[in-house]
Amino acid sequence: MLKFTLRRLGYTLITLWLIVTLTFVLMKLLPGDPFGPGSEKLPEATRIMLTKQYGLDKPIWEQYLQYIGNVAQGDLGYSFQFPAREVTEIIKQGFSVSAELGSISMAIALVVGLSLGIIAALRHNKWQDYSASFIAVLGISVPSFVLGPLFSYYIGVKLGWLPAGLWESPASRVLPAIALSFGTIAILTRMMRTSMLDVINQDYIKTAKSKGLGRMKVVINHMLRNALMPVLTIFGPAFVNVITGTLVVEQVFAVPGLGRHFVQSVYSNDYTLISGLTIFYSALLVGVILITDVLYGFIDPRIRLGKGGS
Repeated sequence: MLKFTLRRLGYTLITLWLIVTLTFVLMKLLPGDPFGPGSEKLPEATRIMLTKQYGLDKPIWEQYLQYIGNVAQGDLGYSFQFPAREVTEIIKQGFSVSAELGSISMAIALVVGLSLGIIAALRHNKWQDYSASFIAVLGISVPSFVLGPLFSYYIGVKLGWLPAGLWESPASRVLPAIALSFGTIAILTRMMRTSMLDVINQDYIKTAKSKGLGRMKVVINHMLRNALMPVLTIFGPAFVNVITGTLVVEQVFAVPGLGRHFVQSVYSNDYTLISGLTIFYSALLVGVILITDVLYGFIDPRIRLGKGGS
């Protein structure tokens, strides 16, 4: 197990290095001025001072080495847009809101998605199955940035049932959380349905039924335990996907999370904030995938004992 974990850790570090390098390259290829719109009016002396302050006067290779070294130490630099604030400080402040919204959305997705998948499998080829499948197709087809404005306008503005935006009360969390969870509900429903249908036809399920066990006991003690295994592999990436998906939804519902900073940093060419947020979310995704792989290796020894331990 140690060898398996170390190998996965090695892959993770290589992936992170590639992400950081690619982020640096793309940051340099961004069009426009690094000091934002209107900076062409800056006095030449001020421009030279800012260029030196942010190390932009050095050769590209030297900037890259310094950038890699700083990132390795957790130093993402100072924001161009907010010169007095470190990027890590901005991330800490905004991520708490994004994480709260993402956690609520994931909780909704787990309860609704797994329930629909189980019902669809147990009522295979009946109206419950068709309804769940329709919801899954709809969730995959309609992205959250389309659902967000629709919910905000019709439910929040026209009907007035819930707040159309902002982040002021528990009720204001409902619409953005539902909009964000819809895609994950669809994925979990389809995955759980497929996994349950596969388990239902296994010999040990038939044996359990032949022993006279009740339907609920068979479903909970035998079907669910094994059907959840494939779902576990997508849980980590799905959770990170929900959190990163808040970037657009936050703009729609005026949620004060990282989405606002990310969009503004692109508009203002805030290189350090763009790269910092990209690296942060990428590291979060890669880290969760690593944890999921290791946990899955513990649960299913065949994963770590397979060819090459991969």
